[in-house]
This record gives sequence, C-alpha cells and structure tokens, in this order.
Amino acid sequence: MNPIKNKKNLEETINGIRNLAYSYIEKYSPSKQQLRTYLFKKLIKTEQKKSSKKEIFDLIDSVIVTLIEQKFLSDKYFSDAKSKAFYRRGYSLNKIRYSLIKKGIDQKYIKASISKIKENQSDPDFFSAIKLCKRRRLGPIREEGNRPLFYKKDISILARSGFSYEVSKKVLDLPKNEFFKFCKMI
Repeated sequence: MNPIKNKKNLEETINGIRNLAYSYIEKYSPSKQQLRTYLFKKLIKTEQKKSSKKEIFDLIDSVIVTLIEQKFLSDKYFSDAKSKAFYRRGYSLNKIRYSLIKKGIDQKYIKASISKIKENQSDPDFFSAIKLCKRRRLGPIREEGNRPLFYKKDISILARSGFSYEVSKKVLDLPKNEFFKFCKMI
C-alpha cells in the first residue's frame, strides 16, 4: 500500500523523509509525536496530490521506527530531560505532567520522570513555587505594605501555575528573611 508505485521513487521519498527527520532531530530533539507531526506537515505540502494521509503516515511511522531502533529518538530520555528543565524553571509537578502529555509522551515515562524528581528533592512543589515567586516577584518579595493587597492575585497566579492551595499559602505566608534563606538553598 505504498503511495508511490515505483520502488526507486519510494526509496527516494523515504530517504527524503529520513533526511528531514535527521535535520529536525539535530536542531530540536523532539518527542516521537512532535517529529511525526512535523514530518506530516512537511509532506502534506509537497505531496498533496500523490497520496492519502494514511499512506503518508505509514511512511513516516516506518522512518520513526528506524530512528528509534538507531536510538536517535527516545521518549524516555525526552521526558527525563524536559521534566528536569521544567523543574529548573519553576514548574509545578502538575504543570510538568500536563506539558509532557501535550507533547505526546506515554504515561509510564511521565510517571518515571516525576518520580525521579520526587526522589531527588524533598518537597519539589514548594521549591518550585519559591522559584516562581522569585522570578515573578510575588508574595514575600513584594513590599510589606503591598502584600495583603496582592495576596489574592499572587495566590491565583500560583494556582494557574499548577500549585495546590496549601503550597501556595505556605509560600506566600513566609516572612521575607526565611524566603531569602530558601532562595539561597535553591
């Protein structure tokens, strides 16, 4: 069920897809789903009239399987790397989980990555909330006179970032000197 009847043209098409995949992997280090979407968008532009979507996806999937076998593409390593990067930025565990889900990563890899973060850190959400407050200048960083005025706004910013109410309240109620001690620990 190949979109191209001629075997020589089929091999040229697969080599073209593989070259596109190599260049994209080199530049961005994507997940499987991101690479699949990118390749499909590229091929749909060039080969609209030649084949159906299913046939294009079959070709893309065959290239992706070879890339996985060659260990150029791995959702496990992608999940670990992205979760560490997101944690360093101050993302909550919930936000990390949903960001990885949006990237098309399997649940087993997401759970493994988040459990690694939990093993290495005592209270990852608390320290991520501190990083976010420091970066966005929320809560304890504000002047003492303004803290009660902006309390609801700050707690809603933390909630939208995926932090629980208890963690948000705990961070926002910290005195300034304790907050800076935690900042030095990070």
